[in-house]
Amino acid sequence: MNLSQFPHLPNSVKIVEVGPRDGLQNEATIVDSKVKVELINRLSAAGFSNIEAASFVSPKWVPQMATSAQVMNSITRRAGVIYSALVPNKQGMEAALAAGVDEVVIFGSASEAFSEKNINCSIKESILRYRDVAVLAKANNIRLRGSISCSFGCPYQGAISPESVAVIVRQFRDLGCDEMDIADTIGVGTPRQVQTVMQHVMNEFPVSGLAGHFHDTYGQALANIYASLEIGISVFHSSVAGLGGCPYAKGASGNVATEDVIYMMQGLGIATGIDLNKLVDAGQFISRHLGRKSVSRAGNALASKFLT
Repeated sequence: MNLSQFPHLPNSVKIVEVGPRDGLQNEATIVDSKVKVELINRLSAAGFSNIEAASFVSPKWVPQMATSAQVMNSITRRAGVIYSALVPNKQGMEAALAAGVDEVVIFGSASEAFSEKNINCSIKESILRYRDVAVLAKANNIRLRGSISCSFGCPYQGAISPESVAVIVRQFRDLGCDEMDIADTIGVGTPRQVQTVMQHVMNEFPVSGLAGHFHDTYGQALANIYASLEIGISVFHSSVAGLGGCPYAKGASGNVATEDVIYMMQGLGIATGIDLNKLVDAGQFISRHLGRKSVSRAGNALASKFLT
């Protein structure tokens, strides 16, 4: 396809695969660490350059992530792949360093109400808590990524202003974040709204380091990704087989399915570096293990045609 037909779209994008962490953390039944390792290995073999693989939070709050250190120590690491982990505080950061992560993710919220529900502290307190994490990350040459939840709406607070999102982006920027995720945690965002929010945060952070993290609760995720492409965003998060949700946002469905995103990118002629057939295979693998059908429409369609 001749990209001159779409002069406003990038030639390539980076897809951050979040299924092993953001996807699986919401599963009620504990997934064996060997299955997690196999999933991550399949995803790295499919060509992902960044995989969110673990979370060093208290097992009391997220039992599914209790085996994160074991998983990180068991995966087959591929050269050039960034293996990321979520960390809530200095203790989590120290555990992540011991496990050899390449990138740590700190998470805040554009909603005061969601911050209290999700991490049991105010937005201001969360920023203070992450100072030690940021210092340790920089001292150990570890990438630091900031993830801002409820950037387009909150299940407790309702509408979120673009200015509120920009304020958190500025604070995370000042901590030294290398990349910033603008997340639609409950999937309520629509394309024009997404462009408005993204254009606000572009005033605070380089567009090359901004990522769209869209849940598909209202079926808007692919449209929101396309809207983001139109204004220069070239990093997106997605979850294999559409795994996920949010334990603190009732009714929120999973992230947009990675298979659907890659299928769309291929149709647009935008390079991702991902082998779609291997990705579909990984999605079918984890779906079989979980005992349910993948929610990826492209994944299921391709699986029925090409895979046994």
